[in-house]
Amino acid sequence: MATDYDEVRSDVKESQDRSLEALQSANAPDARSVVRELDETDALDEAMTPGGEFVAEELIVQVVPQAKDEFTCYSCFLVRHKSQLARVMDGHSYCIECEG
Repeated sequence: MATDYDEVRSDVKESQDRSLEALQSANAPDARSVVRELDETDALDEAMTPGGEFVAEELIVQVVPQAKDEFTCYSCFLVRHKSQLARVMDGHSYCIECEG
């Protein structure tokens, strides 16, 4: 008698059917409720610091304008002193570190 090796064995087929039935009968949460819970968690995480403390303060930063003897490197975007100017090409300044 010839054996069909591509056919699924009966014990494997029964095991697959049982596991599928178990998954279908399990009390799985609704997809919408999962998304809603994740959104609520994300909203809480935005207001918390890594240590878990709520921060309700605004940061005040003083912006100092660029001085006349400074330039902004077009490659690294750092404000540097004119002594660190390597070259100017097409109106863009580059520092020594980016050119080196």
